[in-house]
Amino acid sequence: MKNITINKLFLAVIMIFGLISCEDRDIITVENQSAPIVMDLSAENLFLDQNFPQNPALTVSWERATFTVPVEVKYHVEISKTESFADSYLLAQTAQSVTNVSFTNQEMNEAAKRIGLVPFESQKMYFRVTSYLGDNVLQQQSKVTSINITPYLASPTYDFVDLYLIGDATAGGWDNLATNGNLLPLLKTADASKYTFTGLFKVGGFKMIKVKGSWDAQFGLGAAAGQLSTDGGSGDIKVLTEGYYKLTIDTSALTYTFEPVTAPTTTYSSISIIGSVNGNWDTDTQLTQSAFDPHVWMKKGVSLSGGEFKFRANNSWDTNWGTNSEFFGTATINGANIPLSAEWTYDVYFNDATGDYTLIPVK
Repeated sequence: MKNITINKLFLAVIMIFGLISCEDRDIITVENQSAPIVMDLSAENLFLDQNFPQNPALTVSWERATFTVPVEVKYHVEISKTESFADSYLLAQTAQSVTNVSFTNQEMNEAAKRIGLVPFESQKMYFRVTSYLGDNVLQQQSKVTSINITPYLASPTYDFVDLYLIGDATAGGWDNLATNGNLLPLLKTADASKYTFTGLFKVGGFKMIKVKGSWDAQFGLGAAAGQLSTDGGSGDIKVLTEGYYKLTIDTSALTYTFEPVTAPTTTYSSISIIGSVNGNWDTDTQLTQSAFDPHVWMKKGVSLSGGEFKFRANNSWDTNWGTNSEFFGTATINGANIPLSAEWTYDVYFNDATGDYTLIPVK
C-alpha cells in the first residue's frame, strides 16, 4: 500500500511539471525590434515612355523589419499624391519577407492614374512601406519618400471581364479571330459572374469565349441543358428555331437560361452617340447597324473624350436613351446622361430593343 501511494505521488509531480513545461512552450512574446523601415527608390525623377510600356521603370526596396523571434513578415507598398496619404493606393504587397519590388512603365503609369495624377506633367508621387504579421498585427511603417513622375495618357480603369458570343447561331459565326468585329459582347451586370444578352439567334449553335482569338477560356453546353462547361470539349448550346431570345449565364454556378422573347417591332434608320464626349452636344457619332440583327448597333475604335453622352435615334431628340452608368448598363428612354471618365479609344455596342449598351476600352 505504501509503494502504491509513493508511485501515485511521483506520477502527479511529473504531470504538474509537464503541464508547466507545455505552458512555457506555448507562450511566445513577439515584439518589434527594429527602428522604422528605411526605404530606397531606384530613381528620383521618372519620365514614363508610352512607346516602351514593358520596360523597367522603378524598383522599390527597403530594409527588413526585425522582431524578437524569427517570423515571416509581409509588406504593403503604398502610394499617394499627398504626403499625408489622405488617399492612398496599394501599389504592391509581398510575402515571405521579400523586401523589394519592381515596376514597368505601364504599371507605374497605371498607378499614377489610380491616384489622380495628370498626364504629361511632372508631379510628386509619395511612397511608404508597412510591415505586418498575420492579419495586420505589429505594424511598422517606413519614412515617406517621393519621386517626380511624368505619366502619359493612361487607359481607363476597366476592371471587368467581357464574354463574347460565338457560333453559327450568332452574328460572329465560328470565326474566333481577334479581328472578327461581329463577335458581340454579353451585357455585364452588378454581379461579376452574371451576364445577359437579348437578341436574334438563328438555327445553329453557340458558345461564349473570354478572349477574341482564343478558345482557352470558353463556356459551352455542360452535362445537360441549363448547365455550362468550361472544358475545351464542351458542347454547343443549340438553337432549334430562329427568333429573339434572352440568354442569361452565371459563370460561377456554371448555369444558363435561354428563353424566347417577343421580337421588337420598331426599327430605326440610324443610331448615334451625342454629347460632350464628341467635343460638344451638337455633333453625332454614327453607329453601324448589324447586318445580322437590325436592332444591334456598334462602332469600333472610336475616340471619345471624357464627359457625358446619350444614344439617340434618327439624329433627333425625339427618341433618346441614357442612364447614369459608365461602360455598360441598360439605358432608358429620356434617361440620364451616360458618364465617361477618361478620354480613350472604345468599341461601342448598343441594342435599341433593350437599351443595353457596352463600351470597351481598346489599346
